[in-house]
Amino acid sequence: MERPGAVKLKGNPLTLVGPELKPGDPAPDFECVDVNLKPVRLADTGRTVRIFSVVPSLDTPVCDAQTKRFNDEAAKLPGLDVYTVSMDLPFAQRRWCDAFGVDRVKMLSDHRLASFGQNWGTLIKELRIESRAIFVVDKDNVIRYVQYVPEVTDFPDYDSALAAVRQLLGTA
Repeated sequence: MERPGAVKLKGNPLTLVGPELKPGDPAPDFECVDVNLKPVRLADTGRTVRIFSVVPSLDTPVCDAQTKRFNDEAAKLPGLDVYTVSMDLPFAQRRWCDAFGVDRVKMLSDHRLASFGQNWGTLIKELRIESRAIFVVDKDNVIRYVQYVPEVTDFPDYDSALAAVRQLLGTA
């Protein structure tokens, strides 16, 4: 399934590959690798409240800020696990985390199979990178919040995503 024009990069329309997920949908499976090159699937992320923060590349200012923000928020919200998904190589993800002291967000690289992007509808066909998106998933693997950011260079709506997390954690 392709969604032409579903996202833009600096105003230029691009095609997203995969379904457009909505709140209430079951979280699709995927296979990424972590910074230790270990395969990670949805089941490996546990049965906690999770944010899947999807970014094009940690080496861009908005992705950098987004990942740092969710790292800070994870420290304040016990019971929340945060995963950043990108096409960055696991070595680059580890280097970036070490350089900035990011220790709460777990990194997932989709570079090998692009299965997260294809299954969650975040793969940009023309560039083979992820678009910017936020998914909040409950402990039963049901998606409770979704934002596909329409312009890749824009920030996501942190407040709405975090409100969904707080509601699931009972701290709203």
